[in-house]
Amino acid sequence: MANNYKNSKVDLTATTVTTLYTAPSATTTIVRSIIVSNDSGSDETLTLTITNSSSAIFSVYKSKAVATLVTIELLTQPLVVLENEILKVTASTGNALHVIASYLEVS
Repeated sequence: MANNYKNSKVDLTATTVTTLYTAPSATTTIVRSIIVSNDSGSDETLTLTITNSSSAIFSVYKSKAVATLVTIELLTQPLVVLENEILKVTASTGNALHVIASYLEVS
């Protein structure tokens, strides 16, 4: 069993759904942290979803407020992501939010 600590980063330059992380096949991932930073001059919102292997979409955060020039931690507990599941983020405004996920892949 291999354990690999990793992170994924996205700069949300548009308001389209953006993939933050996709769990590899034969891997369970424990997401420890998802940090969102707002570097714009206005309050923004972020949506975080997880898509399972059957393409069903589940909301983790439907519309999380991120105040101007603030960095927040989204998770209060670890989030388990199973093989082939996808974490996706969407910003209310482009060029305002940056997202970093820190996780442990177990295969």
